[in-house]
Amino acid sequence: MAKIAITGAGGFVGQILAKKLLETSPDTQLVLADVNEPPNPQPGSNNVKTIAADLTDPSACQSLIESGPDAVYILHGIMSSGSEANLELGLKVNFDSVRQLLDTIRVKKPGIKVIFTSSCAVFGRAAVKDVANETDIVPMPESSYGTQKVMIEFLINDYSRRGLIDGRVVRLPTVFVRAGAPTAAASSFVSGIVREPVHGQASELPVDSNIGIWLVSPRTLAHNLVHAMQVPAEKFGHFRTVLLPGYTATSAEILDALEKVAGKETRDLVKEKRDETTQRIVLSWPAKYDTSRAKSLGFADDVGLEQTIRDFIEADKQAK
Repeated sequence: MAKIAITGAGGFVGQILAKKLLETSPDTQLVLADVNEPPNPQPGSNNVKTIAADLTDPSACQSLIESGPDAVYILHGIMSSGSEANLELGLKVNFDSVRQLLDTIRVKKPGIKVIFTSSCAVFGRAAVKDVANETDIVPMPESSYGTQKVMIEFLINDYSRRGLIDGRVVRLPTVFVRAGAPTAAASSFVSGIVREPVHGQASELPVDSNIGIWLVSPRTLAHNLVHAMQVPAEKFGHFRTVLLPGYTATSAEILDALEKVAGKETRDLVKEKRDETTQRIVLSWPAKYDTSRAKSLGFADDVGLEQTIRDFIEADKQAK
């Protein structure tokens, strides 16, 4: 019976991952940690423990790893706009606390699997002109968030090379559609231009509607995060980073799909209102990617815009 710890487990991705792990293997024991105690996705289950843990505190890292996990998903962090607005906080959470956790793991539970969620923000404008991939494009991030993510990527690669951990870095596309409240991510609007209109609320599009963005559905992301733990270490080889599959869509295409699924009145709740800071960040992300490495490792392709919007609407109805 595997025991798996998830940091940042109170967030949307942490919750869908926890549900998918329990669905995949009902006997799995989960330790869900976040700054505030996260929800239990399976209320009443003896297999799920939820804890409040500030991982910027070394004692919280020690306590989490002393619980004896066989694998750790590191999801916690300050999102892109938040990291850009507050450098010190971004470094404290996105770099210092993650390094502290990795060092605790390599001492207390050496060799266990560590899955770290990174971002396409590591690439920067140099990759925008080309089709980005993990091995041929040098990361040149143009945000503090991307910089902090790529620093941890290299640290995990080195710790894995030394046999201290069995690290797997997954670069996530933008998650579409995220349920819940908007986040401090620069890409938050991508979900907002669907989520809020579906709820009958107005929403703003802060960037040019023809800018392509790399997307992944919650359904596919949850599946691929579980798969990241299941891939044999030798298949990753010496390079532990993989770009997860997704697809490119513009905001205009998202709104067209929204109209097909939910009607013109819903689409008309979205109004353009340019935000130059958000647009600058989004323009530093490549829109096209080569995910052949991920596919060779068995990661799944995505379901596309319309199906993802339908999934969101159906899940929203069930939650009411």
